[in-house]
Amino acid sequence: MTQAERSRRRVGRWITLSFVLLMLAVSGVGYWLYTDLSGKIKGINLDKAIGDERPAKVPSAGQNVLVLGSDSRSGVNSSLGTGRTAGARSDTALLIHISEGRRHAVAVSIPRDTLVTRPVCKAKDGSSLPAARRVMFNSVYSLAGSACVVKTVEQMSGVRMDHFVELDFAGFKGVVDAIGGVTVTVERDIHDKSSGLDLEAGTHKLNGTQSLQFVRTRHSIGDGSDLGRIGLQQQFLIALLGEIKKQELLGSPAKAYRIADRLTASLTTDSGLASLTKLAEFGRSINGVDPSTMETIMLPVRYDAQDPNRVVPAQPQVSRLWQALRTDQKIPESAKKSPAVGGLAPKT
Repeated sequence: MTQAERSRRRVGRWITLSFVLLMLAVSGVGYWLYTDLSGKIKGINLDKAIGDERPAKVPSAGQNVLVLGSDSRSGVNSSLGTGRTAGARSDTALLIHISEGRRHAVAVSIPRDTLVTRPVCKAKDGSSLPAARRVMFNSVYSLAGSACVVKTVEQMSGVRMDHFVELDFAGFKGVVDAIGGVTVTVERDIHDKSSGLDLEAGTHKLNGTQSLQFVRTRHSIGDGSDLGRIGLQQQFLIALLGEIKKQELLGSPAKAYRIADRLTASLTTDSGLASLTKLAEFGRSINGVDPSTMETIMLPVRYDAQDPNRVVPAQPQVSRLWQALRTDQKIPESAKKSPAVGGLAPKT
């Protein structure tokens, strides 16, 4: 396994662990806070939003959760602009598969620059959005919202999503600020006009806004694509988890409330998770997943022949990956190899 492949697995593992820890943080908040926090969560009925064109639910095939990090510029997020793109896009997408028995989990990171086929969806204005081929994955959210992202992932994978969780800019920033910032060390200067990140080589304690800039920086890193910024995301998420562990945030109701307060205000889920009680139940249900055994991979992709700035799913790896997830089987090594690595040369 190359260094780049190990890095992708580690960053996904920490992203997945972050999701688990945040669910547990929510589950640690007392019932007396239920009304205050639960009312902030936005819920979407997926069956109603998507319709009947969904993969069949297989009772013995585990649980599948699509985790979205959105870069919406609306509302509170408008003051957090870390780029020049208007509107909102799905900045991060992870398909988390929790095996039957809920003892093992695997997360598949879908690069936002991936060209996909978007199915027929409802646009944000309520009109019908026709199907389209070769559209960027992260553009689906901006045109039709999270339900269409779920439908797109289901149709490209054949894997039914039991739940989805979406956290926006403000939620991410709020969690970082709630724990007092995250310390990172960079080996060289980073001056990215696009993300706004401006750091000299050395150690820095980043606040929420700076953290957003840090994890979204990709220019001057690798080939400048979404694949090339994985190293910074890995470094930050490890630092974030280290800070959470050091402060014992999950063992303190007061601190857990502080995180949950920031989290729920920026959270959108399917209707099956759209309350503090349901989130807590789900968090407890995956408590048996050992983070050290979690496996995370990037969706195998190759550079597009027509546009080298975009990637497309690599065959036959992707078909083997989806088949393993649909049947709750171990993912074969042949399904994990991605021809595109974002310009990150393997280290020896």
